[in-house]
Amino acid sequence: MNTTNSGVALVTGASSGIGLATAKALRNAGFRVFGTSRRATAEISDGITMLACDVTDDESVAKLVDRVLAEASRIDLLVNNAGMGLLGAAEESSTAQAQALFDVNVFGVLRVTNAVLPIMRRQGKGRIVNLSSVQGFIPAPYFALYSSTKHAVEGYSESLDHELRPFGIRVVLVEPAYTGTSFEENLAKPDHLLGIYDAARAGMTATVRKAMEKGDTPEVVAETVLAAATDSAPKRRYAAGKMARQVSLLRRFVPTSAFDKSLRKQLGLPV
Repeated sequence: MNTTNSGVALVTGASSGIGLATAKALRNAGFRVFGTSRRATAEISDGITMLACDVTDDESVAKLVDRVLAEASRIDLLVNNAGMGLLGAAEESSTAQAQALFDVNVFGVLRVTNAVLPIMRRQGKGRIVNLSSVQGFIPAPYFALYSSTKHAVEGYSESLDHELRPFGIRVVLVEPAYTGTSFEENLAKPDHLLGIYDAARAGMTATVRKAMEKGDTPEVVAETVLAAATDSAPKRRYAAGKMARQVSLLRRFVPTSAFDKSLRKQLGLPV
């Protein structure tokens, strides 16, 4: 383990998957790491201080930040990783379900970021890494609402970075593709299922399951987060893993019609 003091890091959604792997990577790089989960867990695990936090609750977020300040006196790095997924046709979800998804994936990022920014401004420096997805810059049929949250995080992050540079704070994005976590198992289902989408939804579920089995490990994404957190001249976006890099290049350079045709073929949709 690296014993160098790299600063204090706060990682949301750190109880498993990408969040846990990120917390461990940061700890090994010399950060003092605080991780969060929605439910109380062992307070210290593998050298990571775990704290309960619900990113949809203002008071819970405020208590979290106060606790980290009380113990560490500063926050140098924030990794906004907490999030949830939803698989289904866009019209199968009610407005209330869509709002609940945005409350975690978008407004959760906003709440924690707003709570941490005054601290980073006082310090005169800080880094915020927001976990996005390749679905934050490509079409994502049957993930339309989830994809919308990631598109929102992309626009928010890029704009916020410009606002915060005068204070020594940078905001960057990490964009994974399919990653071998429990994400697929924990996907929410639409609250108004429509029979006309049953076959397509089942096909997409199978496609995602197969892709997850071949996807990158959480550690690949964690190493990308570490790079995004420590680069002296940070890039705006970091593709996490081979597939994510390929998708990013294709999206930028392949004509839209060809990209759409390829996307539908890859997802098993009628071309």
